[in-house]
Amino acid sequence: MTKRRSRIDKPLAILIFTLLIGGSMIFASAAFGYLARGNGNVSSVAFNHLVLGAGVGLLALVATTNIDYRVWRRFAPLLFVLSLIATGLVFLPQIGLEHGGGRRWLELAGISFQPSEVLKLATVFMAAAYFSAIRARIQSSWHTVGGLIAILAFPSVILILQPDIGTLGIIVASVLAIYFTAGVSWKYIALTVCIVLVALGALFVMKQHVRDRITTFFYPAQNQQAEGYQIKQSLIAIGSGGLTGRGFGQGVQKFTYLPEPMGDSIFAVAGEELGFIGSTSIVILFLLFALRGFTLASRSQDLFGTLLGVGITTYLVSEAFINIASMLGVLPLTGIPLTFISQGGSAMLVSLASAGILLNISKHSNIGR
Repeated sequence: MTKRRSRIDKPLAILIFTLLIGGSMIFASAAFGYLARGNGNVSSVAFNHLVLGAGVGLLALVATTNIDYRVWRRFAPLLFVLSLIATGLVFLPQIGLEHGGGRRWLELAGISFQPSEVLKLATVFMAAAYFSAIRARIQSSWHTVGGLIAILAFPSVILILQPDIGTLGIIVASVLAIYFTAGVSWKYIALTVCIVLVALGALFVMKQHVRDRITTFFYPAQNQQAEGYQIKQSLIAIGSGGLTGRGFGQGVQKFTYLPEPMGDSIFAVAGEELGFIGSTSIVILFLLFALRGFTLASRSQDLFGTLLGVGITTYLVSEAFINIASMLGVLPLTGIPLTFISQGGSAMLVSLASAGILLNISKHSNIGR
């Protein structure tokens, strides 16, 4: 019995590697279009994504798969504070980098990375550790609503200042999933929903770029050469794919029209080349990933494992679905990457490390294999 439980969950592992391998192929096709524009060189793209992202990420996945997930509970406060400090360092002109209107990157020794990616996982650690620790006081408003606000306060301030509202949305969604799973009463859930709605209203009033994104979402035809350009080109690419697509590597939009074909718009590249069937397959893979992740979390041997599994699964899957929805015009554009597929060394590394933690949780779950 003990030996059987010490094995990782094979269906989850298969889903992770299917998404990673398939995503690498889609990325290679998208990168070809980007490089054909003369915007970069092969070695730089390959190093950042395949070596720093997928390569080091796979090492991180192996490492976190073999680290008992309960260790993260002990170090959660420290990791949370360190990730907040690292994310705040982007405001230092000596090491902070600005791109596309946001100050979100650090450059050290010639290598740039986005510390807010680590903040996503660290905040999930902190929320899971906190709400599992206050289990006996979960019906106290001071410990539940107050604790939730305390956990989200500092990440919210830092990410709004950058600004990086998309990353903040992923963090809030993951922490709220943990919060609801912890068993808080409905009155606190209702209060939390009201607080979130007020916060969203405040962002809309205070931040011009938030208003621009929402306006473009509702009236895309008004800004077709500015904010509405990306969604317009994305919909053209996905629509031209038809049922079966133009064929792998045969996409047209990636060469000239799609902004960030390796990043935000990579699902549009997949839609054009793989068609409705290929695009739907990607969605189904992420749905299966969510189902398996939540199932394993529910069968964890302790509350911390359950909350951590729910938080990580929500983080990885919501990130993917927000990206897909924005490319389809169902949600406003956010700049969120497509999990396991989009360009981004730091995003890929942290995603794979998070997936490894899920695999470790599966080692200790009570689910049958």
